[in-house]
Amino acid sequence: MLRILCVGAALLSGAAQAADHNHPPEHADIHDKFYSTWDRPDMPGVSCCNKLDCAPAEARMVGGQWQARKTGEQNWTPIPEAKIERRRDSPDGRNHLCAMNGLVFCFVAGAGI
Repeated sequence: MLRILCVGAALLSGAAQAADHNHPPEHADIHDKFYSTWDRPDMPGVSCCNKLDCAPAEARMVGGQWQARKTGEQNWTPIPEAKIERRRDSPDGRNHLCAMNGLVFCFVAGAGI
């Protein structure tokens, strides 16, 4: 059901939201596999959604809280503690954010952060 809601929300949000978020071509298979098998940290067994709302991201720590934005986007999104992935590592060493319209599904910090 969540996957249907995520796909529906992605379609409603327009082509700009579904645009390629600077996925290097050589990482396409890595991202597809990681995103398609990534469950929400706060709800194991429930998908983070898919590559339409998941993308590599810039991240920073502000006042003890993570903030992230998909590569190329303007606005920083606060990351709730419950949405931070701690069971899996980033597939390519970069930060990744699954979010849509300010609603965070999942976040994983890259290596060295």
